[in-house]
Amino acid sequence: MIKGLHHNAYRCKNSEETRKFYEDFLGLPLVRAFSIGETKTGRETAALHTFYQLDDGSALAFFEVPDMDFDFKTQHDYDLHIALEVTMDDMMEMFEKGKAAGIETRGVADHNFIKSIYFRDPNGYVIELTAPTGAEGIRDRSSSPAPQDVVADWSRKYS
Repeated sequence: MIKGLHHNAYRCKNSEETRKFYEDFLGLPLVRAFSIGETKTGRETAALHTFYQLDDGSALAFFEVPDMDFDFKTQHDYDLHIALEVTMDDMMEMFEKGKAAGIETRGVADHNFIKSIYFRDPNGYVIELTAPTGAEGIRDRSSSPAPQDVVADWSRKYS
């Protein structure tokens, strides 16, 4: 039924600053942009919707809505982060590029099945670049215990 991710959408503070980060820094092409003047409920609005394409055809999308408040609070590293898969070589190249550009850059974190680095975009979202350490990456189901058992054990302990 579900074929894959088409796009995720996030609010942004400034579409041009967001474009500079996603297109100029990360290298994701801006493939669509359109303004919205009216909501589906008939309310007048001013919104810009932008889409940055990943190699698999899916996209990261953003909305800038100047007339509508949105709390861009600093998120904990685990909250609202966007993880994008890259090769190990590309990850290390981006690590150096982030440091050279003065962008908050952290890592390398070893999560056993992936290694990751982290940036903050101009909106405060954490962007994780992740490189699989094995052939299957996140799809590798050979690890034990089963992920369902880990969730069940966690729920018993903390729920």
